[in-house]
Order: sequence, then structure tokens, then C-alpha cells
Amino acid sequence: MDEVLLGGPGGEPCLFFDEPVGRAELRRLVRERQAVLAAAGLRAGGSVALRLAPSLALVVELLASWRIGAQAALLDHRLTEFETGRALARLAPQVVVGSAEPVRGGPPRGFHHQVPVVAARPGRPAAGPHALVQFSSGSTGPSKAVGRTAADLVAELGRYARLDGVPRAGDRMVSLASPVHVLGLVGGLLHCLHAGVRLVFPARVTADGVPAAVAAGPEPTTLLGVPFHLELLGWRTAPPRLPQLTGMTTGGEPVRPEVHAAFVDRYGVRLGSMYGMTEVGVIATDLFGAHRPELAPVPGLAVRERDGELLVAAPRSPYLDLGGPAAADASAAADAPERWADGWLRTGDGGTVDPRTGRVRVLGRLDSQVSVGGLKVDLTEVEHTLAALPEVAGAVVLFGSSIEAYVSLHGHGGHSGSGGHSGGSDAVALIEARLAERLAPHKRPRLVHLLAELPRTATGKPVRDRAALARAAAQD
Repeated sequence: MDEVLLGGPGGEPCLFFDEPVGRAELRRLVRERQAVLAAAGLRAGGSVALRLAPSLALVVELLASWRIGAQAALLDHRLTEFETGRALARLAPQVVVGSAEPVRGGPPRGFHHQVPVVAARPGRPAAGPHALVQFSSGSTGPSKAVGRTAADLVAELGRYARLDGVPRAGDRMVSLASPVHVLGLVGGLLHCLHAGVRLVFPARVTADGVPAAVAAGPEPTTLLGVPFHLELLGWRTAPPRLPQLTGMTTGGEPVRPEVHAAFVDRYGVRLGSMYGMTEVGVIATDLFGAHRPELAPVPGLAVRERDGELLVAAPRSPYLDLGGPAAADASAAADAPERWADGWLRTGDGGTVDPRTGRVRVLGRLDSQVSVGGLKVDLTEVEHTLAALPEVAGAVVLFGSSIEAYVSLHGHGGHSGSGGHSGGSDAVALIEARLAERLAPHKRPRLVHLLAELPRTATGKPVRDRAALARAAAQD
């Protein structure tokens, strides 16, 4: 902790919330909270769950827990009480840190003001060497509990240090990605502390708030986020002048070609991509957009293709069998052993590895490739075609007995229904007419459901669980 994350000149600001936080101040805050957690019974080898919104408090509690030598589990503050209770039942932490006040509604924020409340409970200590526990996104099914050791995290920071295109000492990063999840945690918080990069959490994650955060300092500045944030940045409109902005890096899911081109054209900077997983962190990158749609594996991490699926080297299974009582948790735990074997982790993504260059091409989830009337259809292609229509704000395409699309429109409230058209018949008819010009008949959705807004995971990925989407459609 002291060497990798908390070292450096004490007067140098390293984090920016309402006010800058210097390294000496951060070290002091961590020591203070370390004493509070120790007084609650947290010891080396113990376990703590942190349920805090992005905030200075979250950063300090996490670093203090690690400085003690405890295992820290991160719970997204947007989880419902039911979801939180189920996660705590799986984790059984000895200490839980929450907030004295819930997060209020309003425009999306990059950070919140949190007053941590520490509660001891009859939990169990860490069962293994893992310093960090996170939950996978759950975009396609139940979340899996993922454990990573301190050595895993240090090794990933070493890979970041060898990447061309990530911010370096003296640069700034404006992070739109939550530090509760792997992109914002390792690619944002931990990398910036380790590399001496000034990390900014914007007050507002909006079309005005993000450029204001970029413009607040003179240093070369990189944005970090997910494709969802490109919509917030208003890439369809003329941007403000931002001479500090050197580029943006996105993770979580691929950026559609037209969105990539529009962002680069309007901002005049690079738009890079990262491919990774909660289980191992960053896997492959194209930080300058030079090889789209291919990405280069990060130094020190092996990637291969087997039977059309991408595999990544992992010395041990990252999945924790926590013995959760819920059926959904049990199914996730049962699936975990099938994902790792003999030092290789199955990503669940279809893809190829170029034998000459070693570059990776991600083709989408394997469960997105289906057969319709004996003809192969890639649901990702259908989804991207839908999402590229000018009326469409977002789309998810699934396959049951037929191809179905869940669509949100710009400025459309959405209505639920049944049959070939799920309400909004004029809008659906227009979508179908445009798709008829772009897709062969066997690729077109038989059912189109209009939603006011697509449900998303805490990391900004569209939810692909059929039951969750059906519930959202029924509510609109």
C-alpha cells in the first residue's frame, strides 16, 4: 500500500473532488480510518464490505482496509436493499461500511459526499488470499463473485505502466467510470495513484459537467468511461473548445463505428478502446483507434482462441464459492467451474487471434450467434444496425423462439403491448421499414418492444436478461 499507492511527494495533489486532496492528506485520512476500522474489529485476514457511492470516503475506506490487510468487497450503492442483502448473505463480512445518508436523486454525479458508518457483524474472515472482491456485471445473468489478490492487482498495474496511450505522471484523468467496478477502480483510481496521475471526479456527469471538469486544469487530460458516456457528451453536437483534452478511453462494450467516427471528428482527439473482464482486468487495447476492430493483448497477458471463443491466461480460478442462499447466486456459482480450467479462463466472447500480429478481434457474446431457419444470424450485427438508426437511442436484441428487439427512442416515452408491435405502431413501422433496407429478412426482429429507457447494469452495460427486459417493457 505505502509503496505502490500512497507513496510520492506529500504536497502533490492526487485526487480532485470539490477540492484537491494531496498525498500527505490522503495518507493522514487513511491512517485515521484504519484506526476506526481496527476498533470495529477488522484485522489482517478479516473481511469488510463497502457500500459507498463514488466519493473520497470510498477511496479512503478501501485503502484503509487494505492497509490493515483485510479483504474488501465493493458493493455498488445503486443496488436495492434486496440485492444488497443477498450480496451480504453471500459474503458474510465481519464489518460493513455504509453511508449515513442515502444518495439523493438529481443529475448524475461523478462523486458524492458520504459520511461512512461502520458496523461490526458476526461474519467470517477471508477464506483465501484475495484482497478484493467484486461482482461481475450481471448483464447476461446472475453476477459472479470474483476475487483478486494483491499480486493480481499489482501485476495489472504493471501492465498499465507498459501501455502506450495511458496517462503518465503529471497528466490528468477525468474518470466517468465508477471506482466500484474494475475499469474505474484499476484503470482509474489505482493506476492514477500508482503512476502519479491527477485523478478528477467530475461534479456532474453531464454534457456540460464533463467538459467543465476537463477545462478546470491545464494538464493534458484523458477521459475514462464507457460507450454510454459518449451519448452524455453530446457527440452529435458541436463540442466546446478543450485544448487540454488529448483523448478518451472506453471499456465495457464495443463502440459502434459511427459513434467512434463522430466523436473523433467533433473533438479532434483519439478515442481508444479497452477490452477486459472483472475477473482479470484489462486484456487487450487499441488506445489510438489504429487497428479497429482489432485490439492488441496487453503486455504480459496471453490470449488465445479455441473453437471460436477467446480464452485468457489465469493461474487460478477467479471465482469465489461463497455458498449464497439465493437460487440465482447458486446458479452463478455452479457455472463458475466451467469457466476456468488448466490455467485458462473462458471469456464467453466469440473472437479470433491473428496468428501473424497476435491482435484480437472480439466478435461478441457467443450466445449472440443463433440459427434462424437454418441460417446463421449474429444478433450483435442486428443490434448494431438497430442502434445506428437515427431514431434509436439504444437497443438490445435477444433470441427465443424468434428474434426480438427491445428499443428506446430519442424523445419517445415507450409503451408496452403484445403481438408484432409492442405499442408505438408508427415508430415501430418506421424502424421496420429502415431495417428492411439494411438487413436480410431472416435477420429482422419479429417482435419490437419500445421502452422509455433500456435497463442498464451498474457499469452502464445494457441488461440482456430476458426476464428483466420483459419486466421493464411491462412497466412502460
